[in-house]
Amino acid sequence: MSTGKRLAGVLLLSTALSFPATGFAQDVIGVPPGDDPSTEAAEIQQAEDALGPGAEVLADSDEQTEDDYSEPDISVPGGDIIVTGRRIRDVTRSSTQVVNVLSAEQIARTGEGDIAGALNRVTGLSVVGDGRVYVRGLGDRYSLAMLNGLPLPSPEPLSRVVPLDIFPTNVIASSLVQKTYSPNFPGEFGGGVINLTTRAVPEESFFTISVSGGGDTRTTGRDGLSYFGSDIDWTGFDNGNRDRPSNLEAFIDSGERIENTDIATQEGIAAQIWPTNLATVQKIGNLPPNWSASATAGTSFDVGSDAVLGVIATAGLKNSWRNRLVVSQTGNTDLELRDDSENFITDQRMLFNALVGIGMDFGEHTIRWTNLYIRDTRKQASLANTFQYEDEYDVVTQNTAWYERQLIDSQIVGEFEFGPLSVDVRGGYARTDREAPYNLTFNYVRTNLDTPTGDYYVANVTGNQIQNVDPITSVFEDLQEELWFGGIDASYEILPNLVSTVGYAYSDTDRYSERREFQLQMSVDPNMVDYGLTNEVLTAVGLRRPGDIVNGATLAGFNVGLVEPSENPAFNAALEVHAGYGQLRWLPLDTMTVDVGVRYESGKQNVALAPVFNDIDPTAAVTNIEEDYFLPAATLTWEASDDLQLRLSASKTIGRPQFRELIEQTYYDPENNRQYRGNPFLTDSELFNAEARGEYYLGGGDRLSVAGFYKEIDNPIEAVTNITSGGGRITSFINVPKAKLYGAELEAQYSYELFDVGGWFETKQLMLIANYTYSKSELSGFDDATTAPFPGSPVTIDSYFDTGDAMTGQSEHVANLQFGLEDMDVLQQFTILLNYASERVIGYGPQQPPIVEDPGLTVDFVARTEASFLGQNVELNFQARNIFARDHLEYQDNGTNRIEVNSYKRGASFSLGASMEF
Repeated sequence: MSTGKRLAGVLLLSTALSFPATGFAQDVIGVPPGDDPSTEAAEIQQAEDALGPGAEVLADSDEQTEDDYSEPDISVPGGDIIVTGRRIRDVTRSSTQVVNVLSAEQIARTGEGDIAGALNRVTGLSVVGDGRVYVRGLGDRYSLAMLNGLPLPSPEPLSRVVPLDIFPTNVIASSLVQKTYSPNFPGEFGGGVINLTTRAVPEESFFTISVSGGGDTRTTGRDGLSYFGSDIDWTGFDNGNRDRPSNLEAFIDSGERIENTDIATQEGIAAQIWPTNLATVQKIGNLPPNWSASATAGTSFDVGSDAVLGVIATAGLKNSWRNRLVVSQTGNTDLELRDDSENFITDQRMLFNALVGIGMDFGEHTIRWTNLYIRDTRKQASLANTFQYEDEYDVVTQNTAWYERQLIDSQIVGEFEFGPLSVDVRGGYARTDREAPYNLTFNYVRTNLDTPTGDYYVANVTGNQIQNVDPITSVFEDLQEELWFGGIDASYEILPNLVSTVGYAYSDTDRYSERREFQLQMSVDPNMVDYGLTNEVLTAVGLRRPGDIVNGATLAGFNVGLVEPSENPAFNAALEVHAGYGQLRWLPLDTMTVDVGVRYESGKQNVALAPVFNDIDPTAAVTNIEEDYFLPAATLTWEASDDLQLRLSASKTIGRPQFRELIEQTYYDPENNRQYRGNPFLTDSELFNAEARGEYYLGGGDRLSVAGFYKEIDNPIEAVTNITSGGGRITSFINVPKAKLYGAELEAQYSYELFDVGGWFETKQLMLIANYTYSKSELSGFDDATTAPFPGSPVTIDSYFDTGDAMTGQSEHVANLQFGLEDMDVLQQFTILLNYASERVIGYGPQQPPIVEDPGLTVDFVARTEASFLGQNVELNFQARNIFARDHLEYQDNGTNRIEVNSYKRGASFSLGASMEF
């Protein structure tokens, strides 16, 4: 292959399968995404990566000459391909595994701003919560997310799987989902692997800028809530106002517990952790529209006589607002109301991303270096009104928060070819950080009693003067995770139809997670009683607004104490994995491919107390999971005819507990308004996977496929929800003995040219892409005496589950439909997108119905076209999302009563964008 063509694929580090933007390809201007020199080369490279032995790359049509073929250039561990003349008519067909891929063009057609939204269109995939992708109903713990074929750390507390909503689509060339296991992937492959491939280095220089603006019907131009913070909050960065204050930093460095310090120390801390600018919620009128801007540039040039160096860089900033009026209720075993709450929340989200890629191609060898930076910040303010039926209290809760998530990832790969031997060497470092400083909560209570303050809202300043009402709190959260990874793979062509591959992979993840919560506990100072500062006056202090409760006068007149409720507020966690594998890809017949191999994987996972206090023994509460596995896999692909292909696949895989499931630490998720706490007694899950698939190809990119799949899981991990003493909910996790999951998938793609219609339609075609997944899961293996280890004491499994209950997160029906009109000569697309997911359980509780989410049907519209402005080509796009304003619904229902758990109205959203290339 020529140096120029090889360089076009530089920076594609995909480990197993990458994908081309074939069907419905058009000329697309602008770098976010399309057939620009960067992504087009990426897609060709990914096509080659996706093939089994003996494949050649065919361009857009099945009727190409030999000159149109490109010699394979593989960037995949052990991905050497032997050319035998077999053509790539469709990558889904030519791959040795079952894959679904969104190319750059297909991502652009969805119009989604982040990759999680785009993946929601893939067969069998659904997005739950804040960017967590479920494959065939299996939770995110069973899905593996990778970037350029290498592992990713997560910026989420107590979670090891990265949420995919932090990846903007403009840095991604393609997204691949592989649903059958092959040994060159890590063994944590329950539902599938999601591999994101970043942008490639271009063959020619370009510079592109993109801007967009929009809003939604429930937020833009309406009233919202916010607080000052700092002057540069809109960038997603803080100016230092949210740094840990000096007195708190000195206390934490001392290693003492707060109850062992004197009142002066406590008051010094209290004076700094409820600052007025961060504690005062303000109404913001006429909320501004959402906006985003990005710039991308790339170039390449010769170095010496036989080398080419290429560079690509992109940066973008997105700023958006969202209002939610969340209804949250709790009930007794009959779902009769205990608490009824309406919480008005305004989120301002700032997402900044940058990517720099450098690649060099010399002779038959390539070295590439990719660097990615993502910072995702959420500024949140909320006011909740709650009525407590048991006490007949009215409670107003104010919260202000700031959540920073940050990912830094640097990867390098060398690909070397020595005749029949190819060697790939990969390595890198990644770090994620999450900081949530000054998460401030104030509870004001109106008791409605015949007392001097019974008709007023009074803050719970003592922490205990009002029963069943939470105290005033200030929370500081900090998470740091580092990941080192590396691997080497070698492929050798034994025979023209037989390739052997061996490889080794290593990853080492270390995480530190800390949550310091301080509760306000004011009391009367005996020395000040003679001055009239009695309990009655202290109660009156609770009438002040949040930012004025702890001020100079309060500190001078009362004892302002603090309580830190957690005895163990910080944890260290680690996961070290060594793996080796062997794989054979064999073509016994021209129409048959056998892909078989086995992976040996040794994993050591542990969670231990971090010695943040002098009296903590870090060995006192330790979770150690140390297991070795042999994981075989085999896939048989048979071309029964020119149009029909059949597949059979079977494998064994594993699922390890995520950090958030193991760490016995409370964590609040601002997206679903729910608290979580881990279970240190969880164990690994083991899976058996089987699949049969038939694919019928109609020509020209049209196809129809049907598949059946079956999974057995030993010790699956399921979410359980309990009601706290204060009436709230907290979710934890337990191992259930067994589960099985089975179902079927149907996928169709069809296009129809409108040439015969004539006129404006002469160059148009209708396009239809549809997929449907039916899945059914059942929990089993327990009776009324079966228990599961749990903090405190074992729990009886059937107090949460009945035999035959569905696994959490699994929708029985998931369907997507894309119907569009496209021009075949120029960029012009009009696409209607429908997404449907049936009800799914997201949590089981004792003596109550499960918590159910009902995603329902959403309808979107995306239009893209090109125009000319000042002599430059411009791509214009218009998006309408959730056109019929489908609400978000989470509830419990026993057939007589229904209570809302986390339900709110969602508006329709609209945006208009433009991209210009120079």
